Amino acid sequence: MSLLLNLKSKNKKNRKRVGRGNGSGHGTYATRGQKGQKQRAGGTRRPGFEGGQTPLSRKMPKFKGFKNPNRVDMLAINVGDLEKLYKEGEVDLTKSKKPIKLLGNGEVSKKFTIKVKKASKSAIEKIEKAGGTVETKQ
Repeated sequence: MSLLLNLKSKNKKNRKRVGRGNGSGHGTYATRGQKGQKQRAGGTRRPGFEGGQTPLSRKMPKFKGFKNPNRVDMLAINVGDLEKLYKEGEVDLTKSKKPIKLLGNGEVSKKFTIKVKKASKSAIEKIEKAGGTVETKQ
């Protein structure tokens, strides 16, 4: 029985000792690389740092002011343009992609019945003076 107690395995290998000294690990210089800021203890850089170059976040313009989410973009048509574009009769401008506002620039001699989203006071006066009517749908 004493022979069994003295038996030793021949395939026993010494384990690798890790974490003992400067740059321990794989190869000579470990996983951090060689010299420089990122190899020192605590040598991390803040997010967005670009090596001293002016960062992109500072190059971008600062948009000031307020954008109203409820703003309605309207197309403007003058009374003088109606005179050129349409013959007398009913003109329905409510079916366009953008709402239309009728403005009072120009002169009208034809009799129009106009349907628009909005109209200025001067435009309404000029069309009614020519014998027409303006229907606003707000």
